[in-house]
Amino acid sequence: MPPGADGAVRIQDTIRRDIISGRLEPGTRVTESVLAARYGVSRVPVREALKALEAEGFVESRPYAGSRVAQIPADDAGDLFAVRAVVEAATARRAAEHAGRQLAAGAPEGSWWETRRGIARILDAGDAAVAERRLDLLPELNGRFHLAVAELAGSRSLTALLRQLAGKIEWLYAADVASRGRDSWSEHRRIMAAVDAGDAASAAELMAAHVRQSRTGYLSRFGPLPADVRPFRSVQEGTGL
Repeated sequence: MPPGADGAVRIQDTIRRDIISGRLEPGTRVTESVLAARYGVSRVPVREALKALEAEGFVESRPYAGSRVAQIPADDAGDLFAVRAVVEAATARRAAEHAGRQLAAGAPEGSWWETRRGIARILDAGDAAVAERRLDLLPELNGRFHLAVAELAGSRSLTALLRQLAGKIEWLYAADVASRGRDSWSEHRRIMAAVDAGDAASAAELMAAHVRQSRTGYLSRFGPLPADVRPFRSVQEGTGL
């Protein structure tokens, strides 16, 4: 890694986090000097971070106008959710198949078990956040949960794909967390119950339904609503649970 690259990555992560959380609102002008002072760093890592965040779609730059925080990507949200549904259904299926092999072996592998225990801690933290009405904590926990399921699947390719989507997914989730956060979080335990049982078909369908409901909820509130999006229903209704 080139000298200073790790600092740019850290600042990139920090700026992205502030954008997702709303501390840097859409349309906010962001300059190297202001951000360098805000985060107590030199302008060099900020410059590199802004270039990377522009490539990710979090920052927009125009000649002679400087850089601003981008608008939340409502126009392509439907496509992001559609891609996510396919990727995450595959990760849930693979995670359940992997869990089934662990059950059949009689003793789980150490790395698998550590990842599964990590998911349990994430779920507990999310439940506590819901109980305490700290819905602002859910977007990050949601991202950690979904990435952990991908890791549980043991597929580097699927995990890499999900990581590419993770920032935008968390941004969309954060925008809708007040309306969808509580219900969305409760769906995670049903997904994990299917994974733990080694029921690959149910795990995949529950995950796909989970993403579809998030898509429907988001587009119902922020639109435009595509023809294939029906009025919002809970996952329990959609799956017969």
